[in-house]
Amino acid sequence: MSGFDLARFMQRGTWGHGGRLGISLHAFGDDWVEMALPYSTDLIGDEASGVLASGPIIAMMDITTSLAVWQRVDAFVPHATLDLRIDYLRRATPGRTVIGRAECLRVTRSISFTRGLAHDGDPADPIANVSATFMLPTGAYPGSRGEGQGEGAR
Repeated sequence: MSGFDLARFMQRGTWGHGGRLGISLHAFGDDWVEMALPYSTDLIGDEASGVLASGPIIAMMDITTSLAVWQRVDAFVPHATLDLRIDYLRRATPGRTVIGRAECLRVTRSISFTRGLAHDGDPADPIANVSATFMLPTGAYPGSRGEGQGEGAR
């Protein structure tokens, strides 16, 4: 890969709500990304239990799935979240960093498909499962061949 440098992208400073939430790059490969959301009292959703609110976890997983696509196509490609589904399996453990991992499953000319999970230390005991679909408003993903696309599958 030579076009998109994820580590450099993440080092460029403030990057929107992800930066405000304290989300950082944890690990990555050619078509997958892991991000970390550190525990913060500012992000607690239930003060009595100390459990993180769902919003920051949702935001992290939206970012993580998007970055997995950029890793796969090896380019920064502004795209829109077409669908984001998160199934919560349990609450996050208070005091622990939440790790989000996502992989890009497929890229067509203008749609990309991802899946992932969030956990707080043990991927075998996830907090949530996620699937996300992204859409290019114009043009085509770099390197896409439009495989499997009929007239209605744009």
